[in-house]
Amino acid sequence: MSDLSRIGKFSSVFIKTDADGFLGRECPEEKCKGYFKIQPSPDLQKKNIFYYCPYCGHFARYDHFWTKKQIKYVHSMVTRKFVDAIHKDLKKMEFNHKPPGNFGIEISMKVSRNSKYPIRQYREKKLKTEVVCKHCTLRYAIYGVFAFCPNCGKHNSLQILDINLGVVEKMLVLAGDVDIDVADRLIENALEDCVSAFDGFGRELCRRHAGHSTNPKKAEKISFQNLEGAMKNVAVLFSFNLSDLITSDEWTFLYRGFQKRHLIAHNMRIVDQAYINKVDDMEAIIGRIISVSEKDVRLTMLAVRKLADGITEKMAGLNS
Repeated sequence: MSDLSRIGKFSSVFIKTDADGFLGRECPEEKCKGYFKIQPSPDLQKKNIFYYCPYCGHFARYDHFWTKKQIKYVHSMVTRKFVDAIHKDLKKMEFNHKPPGNFGIEISMKVSRNSKYPIRQYREKKLKTEVVCKHCTLRYAIYGVFAFCPNCGKHNSLQILDINLGVVEKMLVLAGDVDIDVADRLIENALEDCVSAFDGFGRELCRRHAGHSTNPKKAEKISFQNLEGAMKNVAVLFSFNLSDLITSDEWTFLYRGFQKRHLIAHNMRIVDQAYINKVDDMEAIIGRIISVSEKDVRLTMLAVRKLADGITEKMAGLNS
């Protein structure tokens, strides 16, 4: 049997994972083409395995997600196998026919080549964000922060919010072990990070569900750092009221916390008339530094998380 016949109609090529155990993937959707990585499971080769693109949510069979570089690598590997097989078969056909005696024409065939067919090597890209899905435990890596799980399709917005709030908690713990001046700044930074985490969560949720809003372009640009503005925009664009998702006391406290963060970020921590006009804060005095306690931040975290659950539930209802 020839070497070419041994290869047969099909040839398999093994795609290796990178040093971190990830396999590169690329969304087949023309408008997306997003690159991500997963830690493949043992049953990867089963034909009924499907993936979600973490960026656009496109759903397709696993073998639709090969990257362009992986495909070029496979093509070059298969081509080399066939070229090598043909070369070996031709080598077997080499001959050197010499006529008897001193008369006649000598006929020979020699097969040679200067080099082997080149392999198109590739290297998986480095991605900063690694996530372990809390629903199915898949480990994957993405650009950015928020994404759908490639395996189960669950979005990680609440999971990322929890991770960020966990960092806020660590800052508060650290504040208990340092000098009072440093502690005050850590607590203030923790409040800022809490608001920023919620802002990122809210923006992502609105972006994902923008298609169900009255104005998709505006929905993709909602800011959640200004709680009052966010409430008005969500009411107009998604037809529900943020303040209805938590108790009135929780909303009042959360609103005050967001206004304190505004002073910290934009007014050198100094109480101004705008703050007094907006917030019922008997302790605040114009011209003095705003007071933010560890308890303030912890209660803000609880209200933020409860509000996030409510928004998630409301947005999910838009799809039904």
